[in-house]
Amino acid sequence: MTDTPMPDPALTDVIAALGAAAELGPYFEIVTDPAEEADPTWRPLPEKDPERLLGLIDAYAQRLGTDERRVAASILFQGLASRLWSPTAAAAALGAVPDLSSLHWRWAPGAPIALWLAEPSGWLRSADRLYETVVTGQLQPLRETMLQVVRLADGLLWGNAASALAGTLRAGTLRPDLAAPLNTLVRDLFSRDPLTGTGSFEQGRGFVRRSCCLYYRVPPGGEMCGDCVLLTR
Repeated sequence: MTDTPMPDPALTDVIAALGAAAELGPYFEIVTDPAEEADPTWRPLPEKDPERLLGLIDAYAQRLGTDERRVAASILFQGLASRLWSPTAAAAALGAVPDLSSLHWRWAPGAPIALWLAEPSGWLRSADRLYETVVTGQLQPLRETMLQVVRLADGLLWGNAASALAGTLRAGTLRPDLAAPLNTLVRDLFSRDPLTGTGSFEQGRGFVRRSCCLYYRVPPGGEMCGDCVLLTR
């Protein structure tokens, strides 16, 4: 399967794949409307400004009602990872991997994280390209910026990314024809560093991670995610 850039006529395939992915729900949406350029609140993603990211982490902490910056940072990272994996993995399962090098994001308290692709392009379905555009192009730089302002273990951050990736499998229940290609892509990605070893798939429970995202520390406390390692202890 090729991973060469799509010729211009096939760019419609990227837009169509993203449009079909968006039909699965808001977490699967990346808008491609060029008119969004008029909105000055869009920021390039990955976010490379430590001070701006720190401000967003603190705003997230206020939204969650926690005074623990690392808790807010962890959950923000996982939320962004989910927003990155969901539309791209679903689009890849539909046959086109979007190039995220022109991706922008927008977030305000009380609103979901929004994504806009300024210059849609991409490749035919390829686990290599999906890894490069999400892990190499987005999550690794975001991790580097985040670690400039808050201390978080790599096991936690990549566990968050892995949990978000495993969550994309639910697209196969929403649209059964995506189940097989999506499962193939996800299993391939879990064989690659830094995702390998972050968790395992268990019968009757699905993905179980080997680290905790710290959500149980969000007030009033005690709640755990379905894939949390603490549930097995």
